[in-house]
Amino acid sequence: MAALKVILTIIFLLVCVALIGLVLLQEGKSAGLSGALSGGSETFWSKNKSRSAEGKLELLTKILGAAFIVLAIVLNLF
Repeated sequence: MAALKVILTIIFLLVCVALIGLVLLQEGKSAGLSGALSGGSETFWSKNKSRSAEGKLELLTKILGAAFIVLAIVLNLF
């Protein structure tokens, strides 16, 4: 049981470092709330965002965020 906790802790730390790196690699939202309210999100680039590198970074960030939460809960139960 102790070996499993050590392995999960190492995986947790790797997920934490990867999540920090991915968040730092992403671009900031320069339009902010005013751009979202005025319809600035209906551009060609935002419609095809999932195919771009930034879209893939967002998807990977969501996956690693979910893994972070699950691992935190599992490690807390041990």
